[in-house]
Amino acid sequence: MKTIKSILVTVILITMSLQANAQQRYTVAKSAFEVAGTSNVHDWVMKSTEGIGSANLTVTDSKLTDINTLTITLPAESIKSSKTSMDDVAYETLDTKTHKNIKYVLKSAVKVNETTWNLVGTYTISGVSKEYKTQVNVTVNNGNFILRGSNQITFADFGMSAPTAALGVVRAGKDLTLIFSITLNDYAKNENVLVIK
Repeated sequence: MKTIKSILVTVILITMSLQANAQQRYTVAKSAFEVAGTSNVHDWVMKSTEGIGSANLTVTDSKLTDINTLTITLPAESIKSSKTSMDDVAYETLDTKTHKNIKYVLKSAVKVNETTWNLVGTYTISGVSKEYKTQVNVTVNNGNFILRGSNQITFADFGMSAPTAALGVVRAGKDLTLIFSITLNDYAKNENVLVIK
C-alpha cells in the first residue's frame, strides 16, 4: 500500500512540475510595426498593425523562462504612411508584387534578466534574408507577453537601393529604424484564433 501511495505522490509531483514549467503555444493577438527613415526633405514614418504569427514559450509560475520559437509575418503592403504617393514608392522598392510578405523567424533567445532578452533571428524583406541581434523588453499583462524592441537596418542590407521621388529631387536616406511591439496570447485560452499558414 505504501508503494502505491509513493507512486501516486511521485506522479502528482511530476504532473505539477510539468504544469508549472510547460511549453505553451502562443499566437500574436496584437502587433504594431513602425519603419522610420529620413530624406533630404523630411523625416518619414510608415506603420502597420497587421502582423500575424505564433510562438512556443516556456512559462514557469507565470514567468517567461524560454522563447523556443517565434515567427512573425507582416503583409508588405499593410505598411502605410500618410501619403499614397510615398506608399507607392515604398512598395516599388520592396517589390511587393513579387514579395508579398515581410517575415521574421527566431533562431535563438537568451534571457538577460526578468524583462530583457537578446534575440537572434532572420528578417526576410524583398526576398532577401539577413540575421540580426535584437534586444527585446518583455512585460506581462493579464497572462499575455508583450515584446518590444527595434533594429537599425539599411536598404542595402536587403539588396535594395534607397528610393527616390519627384524625378530624383527627393532622396531617402540609407538608414532605417524598425520598431515593433508584439502581444502574445496563450493559444489555448484564445477561442477566436484564426491561424493562417
